[in-house]
Amino acid sequence: MNAISSLCPAPRKCLWRMNERCGSGTWETIDPKVGRAQAYRVNLEKDGAHVVGADAAGVFYARQTLAQLRRACGDDAAPQGVIEDWPDYPVRGVMLDVSRDKVPTMPTLFALVDLFAELKINQLQLYTEHTFAYRGHEEVWRDASPLTADEIRRLDAYCRARHIDLVPNQNSFGHMERWLKHPRYEPLAEKPDGFTMPWGTRFDSGFTLNPLDPRSLALIEDLYDQLLPNFTSKLFNVGCDETFDLGLGKSKAECERRGKERVYLDFVLKIYEQVKRRGRTMQFWGDIILHKPELIGELPKDLIALNWGYEASHPFEKETRAFADAGVPFYVCPGTSSWTSITGRTDNAIGNLKSSAACGLANGAIGYLNTDWGDLGHLQYLPVSYLGFAAGAAYSWCLESNKALDLALALDMHVFRDSAGVMGKLMMDLGTVHHAAREIGNGTRLFWTLVGGESRKNLWEMLTKEAFDESERRLDAAVGPLDRAKINRADAALIEDEIRNTAAMARHACRVGRFRLGVESLPASDLAEDVRKIIQEHRRLWLARNRPGGLDDSAARLAPLLDEYERRLH
Repeated sequence: MNAISSLCPAPRKCLWRMNERCGSGTWETIDPKVGRAQAYRVNLEKDGAHVVGADAAGVFYARQTLAQLRRACGDDAAPQGVIEDWPDYPVRGVMLDVSRDKVPTMPTLFALVDLFAELKINQLQLYTEHTFAYRGHEEVWRDASPLTADEIRRLDAYCRARHIDLVPNQNSFGHMERWLKHPRYEPLAEKPDGFTMPWGTRFDSGFTLNPLDPRSLALIEDLYDQLLPNFTSKLFNVGCDETFDLGLGKSKAECERRGKERVYLDFVLKIYEQVKRRGRTMQFWGDIILHKPELIGELPKDLIALNWGYEASHPFEKETRAFADAGVPFYVCPGTSSWTSITGRTDNAIGNLKSSAACGLANGAIGYLNTDWGDLGHLQYLPVSYLGFAAGAAYSWCLESNKALDLALALDMHVFRDSAGVMGKLMMDLGTVHHAAREIGNGTRLFWTLVGGESRKNLWEMLTKEAFDESERRLDAAVGPLDRAKINRADAALIEDEIRNTAAMARHACRVGRFRLGVESLPASDLAEDVRKIIQEHRRLWLARNRPGGLDDSAARLAPLLDEYERRLH
């Protein structure tokens, strides 16, 4: 085995003497002359490994490479040679959605931090809408099993010991529906009586704060004062994305007079002043300001724009150039492609993660933030996101060394620890099951067949029996080898059960599709029982890694199927 090909992320420069083996000792020193921040050099000699890091982080990343080498080489010591390594991106992050609807338990978060640290990820964000236990706002988070101040401080310390910056995250403009649906906060909504989303579905309550109401700013100031003291990070992500209803309600006249993007920018600048007053550097999602690129130059040059996009074809080149030309620091923010998919989207994930890394490097991005969302019930299980986590870590560390990475091998060795070599390919193949059902953006048609119902009929009604049959054949072929896996992790049995219920959901999507076409062999009563079993198992699996808050909302995404079958039965 070529050990270097199985590392994740692989170093950029290494010279091996493959017929010799180094000893087992390790000696570590810090010398800034080694190179830029986080760089390291490892000399693998007969007496052991000699590590020199440019800083403490460099030494830490050298240890991760050595751990991966030892795993790759089995019981033997690593080969003799020299590794010289440093990252493309100084910031390599992951953002976990803890608001829609999964709030992980502390053991789950600690385990993820350990995985991310070995993958040389050095920033973590927990996307928050309503899942922090703010004092005086109990009605918002009461049923959400929120993270507490004490838990954040514990997680912050755990991250810091592993060279990960835990960055506070609180959406502050759009995506405030979990607040605005409550009577006390409804007056702050731009459009409290609801509106129609850009894709045509109706949203029945407030979504975005009214930027003209001083009470909106007062609310988020209170949230910031409670949230920020629990983090040692000097960064703060204030969100401000997808303000879909801005200009449709209370700010309509002002938006018509001055322009919607100008009204948006003015409120963002007020938020910026509050963040700066609290000694933090503001991050914000860059999607709205990109609607009027001529306004980007008015942004302060000491904030960070987050340029997000989740398709392999996303125009990162154009968008990153807009921020670069304006002199505004920015991250590229791709995603794992796990959400609204059930099984993942392998090809899109790799394309999206890779192209964002390339465009960001070409145009001077200062960071890479890999996002993992949970839209519409967070029905995908954690292992479905591992492929995206690993690929994003590799491409952001060194794109040139890792763009041809054997991702299946890396997943087997360093993520699933599967000595049978099953899980890497299984997860890659699982993420292609949807191909037979016609591609769409930001999800799969199988997902929408399962949860879309009549309101999203346009996303599944064109599928044929042949498409559902082929999807099921692909699914059976992908998960067939699961019983042969030999996962060397404490949660091995849980992972296998999560994959089985993933397959059960995807298979049921094929069944309900055929049922609607009138060509499914199982009767409605059997299909209803199948859904009940899936929901029961979903609940069990959810609680194995996550808090109970949000579980009922997630399970409710599948409940309309039971109603559909009951109607047919009666």
